Amino acid sequence: MPIEFLSASELAERIRTKVISSRELTDLYIDRIERLDGELNAVVVRDFERARQAADAADQALAQGNVYGPLHGVPMTIKEAYDIAGLPTTWGVPAFKDNIAKQDSETVKRFKAAGAHFMGKTNVPLQLADFQSYNEIYGTTCNPWNTERGPGGSSGGSAAALAAGFCALESGSDIGGSIRNPAHFCGVYGHKPTWNIVPQQGHSLPGMLATPDIGVVGPLARSAEDLALSLEIISGPEPLVERGWKLELPPPRHTKLSDYRVALWPTDPMAPVATEVADRVSQVGDRLAALGAHVSDTARPAFDIASSHETYLYMLNGVMAAGLPSEVLSAMEAQVAGLDPQDRSTEAVMARAAVQKHGDWLRYNNRREMLRMAWRDFFQDWDILLCPQTATPAFEHDHRPMEERTLAVDGSPQPYFQQLFWAGLTTVAYLPSTVFPTGASREGLPIGLQAVGAEYDDYTCIDFARLMADEMGGFVAPPGY
Repeated sequence: MPIEFLSASELAERIRTKVISSRELTDLYIDRIERLDGELNAVVVRDFERARQAADAADQALAQGNVYGPLHGVPMTIKEAYDIAGLPTTWGVPAFKDNIAKQDSETVKRFKAAGAHFMGKTNVPLQLADFQSYNEIYGTTCNPWNTERGPGGSSGGSAAALAAGFCALESGSDIGGSIRNPAHFCGVYGHKPTWNIVPQQGHSLPGMLATPDIGVVGPLARSAEDLALSLEIISGPEPLVERGWKLELPPPRHTKLSDYRVALWPTDPMAPVATEVADRVSQVGDRLAALGAHVSDTARPAFDIASSHETYLYMLNGVMAAGLPSEVLSAMEAQVAGLDPQDRSTEAVMARAAVQKHGDWLRYNNRREMLRMAWRDFFQDWDILLCPQTATPAFEHDHRPMEERTLAVDGSPQPYFQQLFWAGLTTVAYLPSTVFPTGASREGLPIGLQAVGAEYDDYTCIDFARLMADEMGGFVAPPGY
């Protein structure tokens, strides 16, 4: 495999053994961005000179026998939503175009402490609130597998940059699939950690300090090994509480696929997926069964699926609407007042959730605790839940108003935000999930699946994805890159 597509772990080893210098690798990636990113528009904030200076410093340290950490000299990019001192953090919002970060986010600090440095930042949708990545400040990011398709969102620039070989490693964020959706669309690996095991300080706009409910930050990579290394680097207590507790994630439950107990959830009437996506879940299940794994396509957690999804929508929109202007919230309250009390449609639930009172949140939070307990019981019998990430492979750019959008699933239009079902199924209960590539669709687009585990079984999810790569193949570079 060409050096630009090697894993970050492999590249770090080549730097340490002086097969390539950090400066040479950094210049290689910068050259690729300058030559190839024009049609993709993934790396929208560029910080090349500081990256070269950091690479030179890494090489000088190595020459003196000093190794900063496991990513010594490795160049990265990172989602635009993270603060890097001296660079803009806008979340695609025009009003924040001139918002220049004064200090690094906690994730950036931890990657730097491990020896990595940053060449720039990657594109996002407006307010990180779409399955596509475009905004008025930076424009539209395309999928390297097919530029007429989107790379996903909201970490779309992150996944596109990785897939195209513009960087060695990335980090995104996820509340509605924003790490997992782009990983699926672009054919890379993405891990949504258990909630609150990775500090979120500095992944925010001005004035946003508290850790949001259900939202997480986490790594994207070209290998499961890099996900595990990244999680080891960035996980741990937040600065405010690190004096009082430490994190000890358990190791993977098994060392070979034949020992895994895997429950399959190929599709669901609440959010049907394309036949080829559902078939891929079943095909992977068949492969696992042939290896000796215990596989079931009927095992389910003991709760009502519709109630779980409604709980997720309340938690999701409670977070997403928190920063809306008061006049917008007032208009939404008027809209909700006119709803039929019996209307439980997704649109009605999301509208109510946006203007919910604290008492409403407490009631849904109690329902969420019931879900967490049900998942805990489920994962006593099963190690991994294997399911889709979203209904289809990458879809064509669609910049119409969101209320006008639909998603064609096997030729049948479905509501655009119905895609949230598969992300929210596990997000609401704080569960970790690793999306890993499983090969191409009939149109030649990547299909990724979710490997979901119990709370804090992050390394089980990631290592299952590693073992699947050994069995089925992992990342494949898109043609032309």
